[in-house]
Amino acid sequence: MSELPTRRALIGGALGVAALPIVTAPGASALPVPGPSAASREPYEVLVFSRTAGFRHDAIDEGIAALKELGAENDFQVTATEDAAAFTGDGLARFQAVVFLNTTGDVLDATQQAAFEQYIGGGGGYVGVHSAADTEYGWPWYGELVGAYFQSHPHIQNATVAVEDRTHDATAHLGATWRRTDEWYNFRTNPRAGARVLASLDESSYSGGTMNGDHPIAWCKEYAGGRSFYTGGGHTAESYAQADFRRHLLGGIRWAAGTAGPGM
Repeated sequence: MSELPTRRALIGGALGVAALPIVTAPGASALPVPGPSAASREPYEVLVFSRTAGFRHDAIDEGIAALKELGAENDFQVTATEDAAAFTGDGLARFQAVVFLNTTGDVLDATQQAAFEQYIGGGGGYVGVHSAADTEYGWPWYGELVGAYFQSHPHIQNATVAVEDRTHDATAHLGATWRRTDEWYNFRTNPRAGARVLASLDESSYSGGTMNGDHPIAWCKEYAGGRSFYTGGGHTAESYAQADFRRHLLGGIRWAAGTAGPGM
């Protein structure tokens, strides 16, 4: 295990320790990833949390496998868990970012919530994927962290994503538009006022959008001392085999972890 990063020192302490095994991604794929050279990157650790207390997505296993592969290719180690006992001060301190991968419902108790708030306050990174927005409705701090809560969705279908910000590490590899198939969430509120919107849905390109033509689907923000990235994609297992979507996830992780390159 690597030494704890200095900026995490303040969050260790009294909340206890959760020891998790390190799961290092096997083998690299052929997916090319632009960014800093291998010699200039420092290895770091990412926690992938996929506990569900509501609907459970069949794509969770594919998502974990994809993130492990991305870690092997890009100098970060992945620990995957569904055990909320990982959410203690010392248990979180070694991670540069925590990914909520298709979580649903109430997944953390009050003590675990406090530990996560302290982690973000110490400069930690959060990445929410798809139903991370369908999580912890009774925890207003989390709602602000993720940026918006899920409201509804139409059937899975192809849609046009308008890429609004092509300078961010999660979207710089994309063109002005991005055609893909997924389950497209409508949100209870529009996150635009409080977040940097990276991509939005063209509601005229599919059926079932309810956000009156302004429909953010990926965004990021600095929040409470840390960083938050959210993408509405990732419902389908096929998403995690798509090079563009994998690169989108990688950029979000690197931004939340503070390791993205220039233009992030």
